[in-house]
Amino acid sequence: MAKTISQSFEKLCSNLEITDLQQTTVSTRQNNVRDAMNKGFVVLEDFLTGSYSRSTLIAPLSEADIDVFIILDPKYYSADGQASLLDSVKKTIKLTYSKTPEISRNGQAITISFTDFPVDVVPGFRRQGGGFLIPTTSNGGKWLSTDPKKHVEISTKNNKAHDGDLVPMVKILKCWNRSVNSPFRSFHLEALAWTIFTDVKISDYSSGARYFFDKARNWLRCKLPDPAGYSEDVGYYICSATDISAVTSKLETAYNRAFKAEKYALDSMISDAVEEWQKVFGDYFPAYG
Repeated sequence: MAKTISQSFEKLCSNLEITDLQQTTVSTRQNNVRDAMNKGFVVLEDFLTGSYSRSTLIAPLSEADIDVFIILDPKYYSADGQASLLDSVKKTIKLTYSKTPEISRNGQAITISFTDFPVDVVPGFRRQGGGFLIPTTSNGGKWLSTDPKKHVEISTKNNKAHDGDLVPMVKILKCWNRSVNSPFRSFHLEALAWTIFTDVKISDYSSGARYFFDKARNWLRCKLPDPAGYSEDVGYYICSATDISAVTSKLETAYNRAFKAEKYALDSMISDAVEEWQKVFGDYFPAYG
């Protein structure tokens, strides 16, 4: 419980953190997965990617995933070998995790569904000119260019420019996203936040959330290039008029509730403000008191 809106958002941020024990489990688990891959492949490099590496992963860990990027020797590369590579990775992982309930191909990764949280293993190759190539079997199969290391650099730089307030703000926005059935993919939401908060000071998390909900509506109708330069639009999956309308509606609802909550707070009606914020963020937002 909290007495002020500022305290409420600080408590929200605390509620979104995974525990120290979970941090230890993640560290051990990802190292074991790396060892499993080294048994079947010549691995040039491996590292964590995704929200965990950018410090924007939110609890509960069971609803998140840990991404392990595996850079392989180029001898495993084939121009049309996306599916066979992913199948080989799956087979190799199964040798170590033979009793794990489910190991499946999932987009550009092999997902290991542990009982407590999943781990995505993303195989790839170093790309001539920089970055990496990762496989996907969609649309007949192709190699996608990406650079998760550069994404971490961009995230760190942007967070520093906001005096450390941008990463917690992104976590807060991810909490909202999850509460409305995740219309945004994780990286898209982060890239959107990087863009929307460019040259904008986050004076507090409540006004920051309201500002994001307001401005994000317009960005749904614009292409948002990958900040690392490897994709013309990271929001490509929200493409139809129906999709755009549905996501816009969720943002408008969040904005209206945030606006109302801020007005209540200005009028010293803190319990009413908290009630509105709980409608935005669900059970992770603490009760008033």
